[in-house]
Amino acid sequence: PTRFPQTDAMIHFARAIGAARTGNAAQARAETEKLGNLRETLQQNKDAYWAEQVEIQRRAAAAWTARAEGKTDDALALMRSAAELEATTEKHNISPGPIVLARELLGDMLLEMQQPAKAIAEYEAALTMAPNRFKALYALGRAAELSGDRDKARVVYGKLLVVAAASDGARPELAQAKAFLR
Repeated sequence: PTRFPQTDAMIHFARAIGAARTGNAAQARAETEKLGNLRETLQQNKDAYWAEQVEIQRRAAAAWTARAEGKTDDALALMRSAAELEATTEKHNISPGPIVLARELLGDMLLEMQQPAKAIAEYEAALTMAPNRFKALYALGRAAELSGDRDKARVVYGKLLVVAAASDGARPELAQAKAFLR
């Protein structure tokens, strides 16, 4: 642990999501518990802003842990709860943005559950919060493609290529967007 619980939380959040998405529910649960402890520390330190940010992470981690345990309804409810809390918070003017937006994670979960049309709304909401975000643009294009909305996929993938025009271009997401647009 460091002197900055919010920084420690980012590490535990990444570990929890990674563990859950690779099927290691036990590790995900342990990391999620650490997030809860860090949130409590921040509350005791009267750091309401960061306590709330860590709570968003904790809920998202708990959602993906539930998903790894096969608890689909719980997973969706927790992920929606994280996304709703995130939507009500203001970004502190000197804080970095989140590692991943809760709306993106909700969209990812819906895509995994073969619900691309529902995922579209979540990615669009994420892009309202963070315009031109590479991950959300790609995921929105993919969700549109999977839902059969070829026109939307074409527009979104085109925008993704514009946003990433100065990149090295070797990312698989860009290759997929280019292949779709051919």
